[in-house]
Amino acid sequence: MIKEEWKELGYINEPIADDIDIKAEIRKMCEEKNAVILAHYYTKGEIQDIADFVGDSLALAQWAAKTDADIIVMCGVHFMAETDKILCPDKKVLVCDLNAGCSLADSCNADELKAFIDEHPGYKVVSYVNTTAAVKALTDVVVTSSNAKLIVDSFPKDEKLIFGPDHNLGDYINSLTGRQMLLWNGGCHVHGQFSFEKILLLKQENPDAKVLVHPECPKPIQQIADVIGSTANLLNYAIKDDCQKFIVATESGILHKMTKACPDKVFIPAPPETTETMGCQCNECSFMRLNNMQKLYNTLKYEWPEVTVDEEIAKKAILPINRMLEISEQLKN
Repeated sequence: MIKEEWKELGYINEPIADDIDIKAEIRKMCEEKNAVILAHYYTKGEIQDIADFVGDSLALAQWAAKTDADIIVMCGVHFMAETDKILCPDKKVLVCDLNAGCSLADSCNADELKAFIDEHPGYKVVSYVNTTAAVKALTDVVVTSSNAKLIVDSFPKDEKLIFGPDHNLGDYINSLTGRQMLLWNGGCHVHGQFSFEKILLLKQENPDAKVLVHPECPKPIQQIADVIGSTANLLNYAIKDDCQKFIVATESGILHKMTKACPDKVFIPAPPETTETMGCQCNECSFMRLNNMQKLYNTLKYEWPEVTVDEEIAKKAILPINRMLEISEQLKN
């Protein structure tokens, strides 16, 4: 039974007995309930290790679209669970904590975007996947940082485009494509707070290191990058490149996967502005960190919190999501 106090918290706060093997019980419940755990690269390492699949936003959406599970537990943030529910309306989609939002998604309100669209008739709307279902419902095609350039390039050169909400990513795609998309002025609180000066200092201290930067970072950070790419692209580059040391300017959760994939290489998290010393310099998403093993166990046990999407919004939002998946599949082939 779901207690009212849990509903107010947005997650289940039931203690777990010390003699319970939480990992074994989670896997047992997944088997009994035909449930899968999807986790983003930015979650804690223990969450990534127990998940059935770990990936970036594009890969998670692709995986959700094809799973035959009855229950999807999204260990990430709320918009990712919404995307799963839109893609899989017949499945139960759960999250560990309803408070796991996204500053980037919050930076683009659907009503405000609708007014902006109305002010610019004749424009197609390209929305980053880090948006609410209501924003996706106003969109012509959804993109991720992995496929944004490819999908933007799929439009005719003279097509007028609005891109949102991440201004830094949109500006980066404009620079790659030579377009002049109208950019929504939104951003990610994690990628927006890396310290240019501290990264330069790290580079001076580690001249043999390459700097890996996510395109949600501001332009000055991008300009000192050796490689700019999505989380998955940065991971793949680190695996394949001969360099043995990397300074990584994206959410520090990816270092868990990078270290597992390349145990002989060194990965240094780029520090945020707020870091006062060079000791602990991780730049973490507080929303992603709301996912933990206790909440995951209780979420599976009680099958709550569940994420739902308004039916009319879902009908509209599925179109740009499917278009993204279709274009990505075509371009891959």
